Amino acid sequence: MKYADAGMQYHLQIHDGEVGKYVILPGDPKRCEKIARFLSDPVLAADSREFVTYNGYLEGTKVSVTSTGIGGPSAAIAMEELVKAGAHTFIRVGTCGGMDPAVKSGDLVIATGAVRAEGTSREYAPVEFPAVADPDVVCALRKAAAALSLPCHVGVVQCKDSFYGQHEPELMPVSCELEQKWNAWLRLGCKASEMESAALFVVASYLKVRCGSVFLTVANQEREKAGLSNPVVHDTQSAIRTGVEALRRLILEDARRGTDLV
Repeated sequence: MKYADAGMQYHLQIHDGEVGKYVILPGDPKRCEKIARFLSDPVLAADSREFVTYNGYLEGTKVSVTSTGIGGPSAAIAMEELVKAGAHTFIRVGTCGGMDPAVKSGDLVIATGAVRAEGTSREYAPVEFPAVADPDVVCALRKAAAALSLPCHVGVVQCKDSFYGQHEPELMPVSCELEQKWNAWLRLGCKASEMESAALFVVASYLKVRCGSVFLTVANQEREKAGLSNPVVHDTQSAIRTGVEALRRLILEDARRGTDLV
């Protein structure tokens, strides 16, 4: 069954070939314009539901910014339709809550992989299949953060579907399960918790495209529990700058290698 006109992606309302091959994926639609300002000649391409898309240029290469909304289902839809429209490289730029006490408010977290404690990825792959970031994207993000002299942590993040299940687990009917698993993720060294990367990494593996993630740490509930400093930080500028710089490096490196990712 077809849900859109030929050449038009149903949810994003973009035409095939209308977006760049390199895409930045924020969650918040309002963040798209802020990111697009870092591009040359930015223009609004589409605005449909939670999906806002801007196009612009970086190093002379067409780049897009598309919001995904909150959670795995809409993030997976965005990636599926962007790939159908011609994209092959993705960087999620978002926010997270710290888990490792060393991760402070305002720090960046770059995900090497994600705990699949959400539902979307299970409709793409068995639970035994790992959700891992593309190594080239991880490397570009690490180099970008270092070049910008930004505090950064690299490692596995936890992804879930319930925001309040994380922050108020004791109120949930399955509180024992939530708290037991949270403690397991802590013991395993998870850096932070967020809601989209597990789905994006698994969908990217299935579609044979590249994806990585960088997050601003808004706060860290484990630091709060330990009585450590834990201000709330909302300015995503550092994560945006890192994502844009990483994308620039990927574009230049692909051109140097003569890589054809289509």
